[in-house]
Amino acid sequence: MSTTTPRSRLAPDERRTQLLDLGVRLLATRSVEELSVELLAEEAGISRGLLYHYFGGKHAFHEAVVRRAADELIARTAPPPAGDPVERLLISMAAYVDYVVENYEGYLSLVKGASSGNAALRSIHDEVRRALTDRIFDEDQSGLVPDTPGTRLVVRGWSAMVEEAALTWAAGDDGIPRDALVVSLAQSLQALVDVAP
Repeated sequence: MSTTTPRSRLAPDERRTQLLDLGVRLLATRSVEELSVELLAEEAGISRGLLYHYFGGKHAFHEAVVRRAADELIARTAPPPAGDPVERLLISMAAYVDYVVENYEGYLSLVKGASSGNAALRSIHDEVRRALTDRIFDEDQSGLVPDTPGTRLVVRGWSAMVEEAALTWAAGDDGIPRDALVVSLAQSLQALVDVAP
């Protein structure tokens, strides 16, 4: 049974937003490559030509959807504006793990696309990683992580480890409880910073 959205007239900005929102929703359970023009047109209740009209083509649409999903990830994982630095990090890490679980296929395809040589996906992935790691230094972390070249290098490596651990855990091949994973990932940051060059 199709869940096709009934056709309706929308202003151009509203239609574009609707299509991006739909793309992000579908990306949660599909890879980027599985977001076909036909699927999107059917789900949105529009013609294929209209999708091309708004985005210029399938690849531009994919990039726009991934960028929207990346912005959502950055927003959802923002730590609270105040409080204990360790608690703020734990909240941010829990939100990150939850995001990976809820959007596994799409996030995995972003990571794979970035490593496969897709320049657009690599750029978005780098922007996400930079946003997630820079906030550790940019936001008031009350000395949780000193801002030095050595700690920036270690935090960048830590973020790659966190990404791999979260994706592996979300795939379901570990018997580790979510809260234990979150604590381990957060504590590993401090352990790595303690031995940073």
